Amino acid sequence: MNRLEKESTSRVYRVLSELNEIKWRLALNGIFSGIIIGLLVVLYRFGIEYGTETALHIYDFLKSQPAMILPWILFAIIAGLFIAWLIKYEPMSSGSGIPQVEGQLIYGLRIKWYSVLLVRFIAGILSSIFGLSLGREGPSIQIGAAGSQALSKKISKNKLEENYLMTGGAAAGLAAAFNAPLSGIVFALEEVHRSFSGLILVAATTAALTADVVSKYFFGLKPVLSFMETSPLSIDYYIWLFPLGILSGLVGVLMNKALLKFQLYYAKFPWFLRPAIALLIAVACGLFLPQVLGGGSNLIELAQKADSDFRVLLLYLAVKILFTCICFGSGTPGGIFLPMLSVGALSGSLVGLIAIKFGLPVIYIADFAVCGMAGVLSSSVKAPVTSILLTAEMTGSLTHLLPVAACSFIALFLSDILKTTPIYEALLQRIVSKHGETTKNDKAGSLLEIPVEFGCSVSSKRISEVKWPQGVLIVSIRRGDRDIVPGGNTEIKAGDYLIVLSSESTYNDISIGMRNLCHSN
Repeated sequence: MNRLEKESTSRVYRVLSELNEIKWRLALNGIFSGIIIGLLVVLYRFGIEYGTETALHIYDFLKSQPAMILPWILFAIIAGLFIAWLIKYEPMSSGSGIPQVEGQLIYGLRIKWYSVLLVRFIAGILSSIFGLSLGREGPSIQIGAAGSQALSKKISKNKLEENYLMTGGAAAGLAAAFNAPLSGIVFALEEVHRSFSGLILVAATTAALTADVVSKYFFGLKPVLSFMETSPLSIDYYIWLFPLGILSGLVGVLMNKALLKFQLYYAKFPWFLRPAIALLIAVACGLFLPQVLGGGSNLIELAQKADSDFRVLLLYLAVKILFTCICFGSGTPGGIFLPMLSVGALSGSLVGLIAIKFGLPVIYIADFAVCGMAGVLSSSVKAPVTSILLTAEMTGSLTHLLPVAACSFIALFLSDILKTTPIYEALLQRIVSKHGETTKNDKAGSLLEIPVEFGCSVSSKRISEVKWPQGVLIVSIRRGDRDIVPGGNTEIKAGDYLIVLSSESTYNDISIGMRNLCHSN
């Protein structure tokens, strides 16, 4: 072995040793992160739930005291102007928060964690007092990432560790928001990074499980949604999963297009008026149809009952979709997970009420509602495994896992046929085009771990045959449980993980370039 080969091998072993150290640091730091994120999200949940309950009491009071409606409208305008100012102060806190986290991890978007936390709490809780149709899950995920970002600045030793700790924080945010640790872990792999990595799994698992323990300490062990006991759907009625999957898929596609369209409609209004418009419409909904206020937990509870009127459910469905798009399009901080789940539950219940006319026992209405929830979420977000696990964890039952999975994939298939872009991917592209600022890497040891996907441009090619981004040095190829010292003739195979060393100044450019090469379109 010549001198260059010895140096190359020594460098590989140093990098692999560092990666092993990173894994155990991530496990320990993930626990610390989970405690912090759990407490932050618990505080946020208390605020949002208190705000929504307050909104219902206020609108009941206004119905009995009409003279107070005008002062409340004026207060809504003032609150809207204040929320608009907060969004202008920190633009990365608007909307869901999930695309911002993905942009930060994938594209290196510059996000100030302290201002994000401040605006998320103030604007989110204030808007909930008016009953906006927004959820807590997206903000909780960004709160988790922001909290982990603050922690990682102090304890992480390189950019890779910092990014993975932030990913764990995002998983912890979802886990604490919905008491759903498995969903948080899978969400980090399926939606945020869209690949499986042992390092991501360690960070996400420790952070999500710890945050879930913290959340359950304050909110108890009960599932987030109060579902009645559901009987396993008889195989004789599985035929109904096809129309249920098709309808929920169409509703998910409709919501995607409507959410994106309403953002464009709002762009025609001055920035300072947009949240106020949503708050004024919320006042109207609170006075005439308060059932559509908030995230939609009440609608999910209503959808599982067979005594609901078909026309009433159809009205709730239409207004909930429209109201959610109005609220989200305004840019007011808030998520769309829970509103989508409520829309899905209503869609499933509508199919169930039709099926009853053809002999479906009424006990299966709740099963249809659960399947509809997973179908709409899968069609819109295009993260079917997360959708399936989330509905199971939120309802606290696995009895309907098979029909839920079938409905999810039927809806996903329909969404793919209609060439629907995943909602968070579409939102991310808009954010990147508008706020395309990247952070400068100031950590030593700029390592990247890049998965090679099936069908990508580098799969089945030799290292010497690929035009790599400038500054890239591939120090190891992880294939299964083996680490290969690469050479120019080493063939890259789908499923490999490339361990890349980059110069600090070009970290973000190399990260984007490597993802473009190694990810299939």
